[in-house]
Amino acid sequence: MIKGLAISTLWVLDQDRAKEFYTEKLGLEVRTDMTLGEGGMRFLTVGAKGQPEVMLALMVPGGAGMDADSAEALRKLVAKGVLGAALHTDDIHGDYEKLKARGVEFLQEPQERPYGTEAIFRDDSGNWFSFTQEREGGLDLDKDWGC
Repeated sequence: MIKGLAISTLWVLDQDRAKEFYTEKLGLEVRTDMTLGEGGMRFLTVGAKGQPEVMLALMVPGGAGMDADSAEALRKLVAKGVLGAALHTDDIHGDYEKLKARGVEFLQEPQERPYGTEAIFRDDSGNWFSFTQEREGGLDLDKDWGC
């Protein structure tokens, strides 16, 4: 039976730059950095220090069965800023200031939303992130979204 999410792929344009961005600017830790076989694919994962069971695999499009046309299309989507994800914090205003001081490019400063306070930033490849502090009491789908 599935127990939870372990690794999610995040497509990046350059693994060395991404490693620097995610560790030095965002403060994540490297979990894995290895090459699979001689001349093989680099497997690079990072994760939040307090969440050892979940990792982001910072992968460059291509290899592992991906054809050249698909890899190029994916690179264009990443660079265009079409792909994104969400990261959570418990101090949106303080962390926003820290990350901004480290050079993280924010597209939106913290703003109140039905689900909490959200800022939006981009990584060095173009991926966007909803950086969110959930509101006290969590999200109520019936009340907040009319579900």
